[in-house]
Amino acid sequence: MFKKISTAVVAFMMVVGLSACTPAPTGPVEIRKGVVEQITATTIKSNHDTGVGAVIGGLGGLGVGALIGSGTGKAVAMVLGAIGGAVAGNEIQKHYDKPVEGQQIFVRTSNGVLVTVTQPTGNLRVGERVYIEGAGTEARVVPQ
Repeated sequence: MFKKISTAVVAFMMVVGLSACTPAPTGPVEIRKGVVEQITATTIKSNHDTGVGAVIGGLGGLGVGALIGSGTGKAVAMVLGAIGGAVAGNEIQKHYDKPVEGQQIFVRTSNGVLVTVTQPTGNLRVGERVYIEGAGTEARVVPQ
């Protein structure tokens, strides 16, 4: 009975944890025309939440440990599985937490407004005609 309940709880927690990683649905995308005026090299910090890998890994390890043995052996397997999963999940997350090379792009739009967008390094150059797709932190500059 405990095995079924713990397996269901672990599965539910993994689904909830992984669904947080799913991007939110987006509506219509705003597109503006412009010309690149300046490009500055920068680094972009990771936007991953710290500790999520360890939590999801620990829950996964706990679930696997619950499937092994019975009695005291089962409890030990669950503890070792949770610890091993947490360590593995944390190491995997570290791989994705590294900053990436980026560029801050200043674009003069067709109506005269100066817009700046920071994004991963691309092949844009000063004077190039571009589109600004989206707004806020989701904005991207792409060649016309």
